[in-house]
Amino acid sequence: MIITLLLGLALTATAVVFIARALTASRLRTAETLGQIGRYGFVSQGETREAGSFRSFLDDAAASLGRLLTERLKLVDEAQLRKQLIAAGMYGTTARMLIGYKVICAVAVPALWLWFAIVDGISTGPMVLGALFALAIGWAAPSFVVRQRADKRLYHIDHAMPELIDLLVVMVEAGLSLSAGLQLAADRLRGPLGDELRIVLQEQRMGLTPVQALENMLGRCPTPAVESFIRAMMQGEMLGVSVGQILRSLALEMRKRRRAQAEERAQKAPIKILFPLVFLIFPAMFVVILGPAVVSIFHALQ
Repeated sequence: MIITLLLGLALTATAVVFIARALTASRLRTAETLGQIGRYGFVSQGETREAGSFRSFLDDAAASLGRLLTERLKLVDEAQLRKQLIAAGMYGTTARMLIGYKVICAVAVPALWLWFAIVDGISTGPMVLGALFALAIGWAAPSFVVRQRADKRLYHIDHAMPELIDLLVVMVEAGLSLSAGLQLAADRLRGPLGDELRIVLQEQRMGLTPVQALENMLGRCPTPAVESFIRAMMQGEMLGVSVGQILRSLALEMRKRRRAQAEERAQKAPIKILFPLVFLIFPAMFVVILGPAVVSIFHALQ
């Protein structure tokens, strides 16, 4: 009976997805076109997808569900989700698509738990509690993955900033302008920082000033290193100060900051290793060291 009910729920959910996709297909195409204009046509590595593939179908279904939820309920801040997606480098994923994936995971994870619970014969109470817990995990998992990816990406950008500044120092002191130096650096740098520099150059080609393009980069990557670099560049552009000297001082400051961050992580290492040391390593050591002695004492007392 329960298996039949689960199968009926799965078929009903599939039908709802198809109906939602059919109703919002034209609006999805319009939103995708506007989103591409908003991204200036930029797609980072790993964001491309083939039309007609399963990933494309899943993305369209998630976007349809997210559109229905946001237009009807308005329970989620789309602007905040969009900032997290941009920080994670997921330019091809919209906020509504992320909400749709949260709904899909919130349905799929409890259904999977119920399937295993029924197969293993778990009682009703633990089954219901596990389903609620699985529901919370399924709803929070996509946002957690996006935050982790954003933190990792911003860390890599911060870590690569001194190398970028060194390149710009050499280019500016060789006689190139800041825009030309950014162009050459964007052609040579790979990874998240290279992607952000290419977005800055594309925005300048669309008509934005260098200062406005750099301010947009700060909005996408709100890290201390990026903020220091962009503030220094904006002051140099507006005040006419020597950019080369500013960059040289900034590179030295960033290396000091990176060294301080490495020392901070090194000081946190003993605290982080305390839990596995106490609960995983020490018990095994005690068994190996004290086990033979306990056996000898036990045999001696018999």
